[in-house]
Amino acid sequence: MLAPTPPMGWNSWNTFGVKINEALIRETADAFVETGLKEAGYEYVVLDDGWMAPERGSKGEFVADPEKFPSGMKALGDYIHSKGLKYGIYSCAGTHTCQKLPASYGNEELDARTFASWGVDFLKYDYCYKPPGVDGQALYRKMGQALRTSGRDIIFSLCNWGADEVWKWGASTGGHMWRTTGDISDSWESMAKLGFSQAQLHSYAGPDRWNDPDMLIVGVSGNSQCIGGDGCTDAEYRTHMTLWCLLASPLMIGCDVRDMTPETKATLTAPEVLAVDQDPLGRQARSLSAENHNVQVWTKPLADGSVAVGLFNKATKGERLATVAWESLGIGIDTEATVRDLWAGADLGVFRGSFASSIEPHGCRLVKVTPPAPGE
Repeated sequence: MLAPTPPMGWNSWNTFGVKINEALIRETADAFVETGLKEAGYEYVVLDDGWMAPERGSKGEFVADPEKFPSGMKALGDYIHSKGLKYGIYSCAGTHTCQKLPASYGNEELDARTFASWGVDFLKYDYCYKPPGVDGQALYRKMGQALRTSGRDIIFSLCNWGADEVWKWGASTGGHMWRTTGDISDSWESMAKLGFSQAQLHSYAGPDRWNDPDMLIVGVSGNSQCIGGDGCTDAEYRTHMTLWCLLASPLMIGCDVRDMTPETKATLTAPEVLAVDQDPLGRQARSLSAENHNVQVWTKPLADGSVAVGLFNKATKGERLATVAWESLGIGIDTEATVRDLWAGADLGVFRGSFASSIEPHGCRLVKVTPPAPGE
């Protein structure tokens, strides 16, 4: 099992688009170690579109852009591995990538062997320029098979934007994670639309098979020219992080980790929040609320018998009261359960029957409700 918990790492696209190069990626790997991201659990450094040369090599193989990556892709992978990290790369199931560079259609076996020879640990596989009439599932299945016979263990990330209900068949192609949505932009509206739309997909997620509502925008802060959006407040980014962790989503950082603010770093590395995402039970949260309601309550069972609860206020103005009743968590209505604030890392006390909190606009609260052990 390559992904018993949701993969955690960084992807170049949300901030840099195709403006990537060898120095940037090496500096990013360095920053993983220096800033504590590696210690927090982030391990994949993933290059998105724009790393390849405009033409394949003389034997039909992928070639790195010689100006961006003069040392080549294997040397870059070796550097990432030397930091104790894992190496991710990008290709596309169509005839060209989304930026009209060479893609893997018709070259799946060759490309998988090439990636393995470079030491790649993670493949993000996009969906642009799919030939008309060609079955998308078959394209993903072909690359999945090629990866399995490449001689190297490689996480397979399906990026088909949620087409054809990919959550129902992604695992059958060898996929470990699959996009369930269109592309995210750096805005509250985009994040909330994508994140709160995942309520019906919880039954399709679990160890080695993860729903992916797209990469994190935490800390991008309007500094992207390729995904749009004017950024979010720190509180909105915290809401984003809370929701993605409840969703057991892969956590792929999209900001420039070489230059994080203290608030961004704190949001990305909060240990008790990340533990919800990485919980070994592997359950995705369910919603107790209608999608169009401003007050949202989401619950996620955890391996230790407790329940993570997210309380959200989607409204633009005015605080709202959010309440979770014990019976909705499978806990007896008269039970006295301990409630812990996971962002603050502090117990709030013992509560009987329910817990309620006032939530600021676009804000949230993430708590863990722990009933007494049997016999107590």
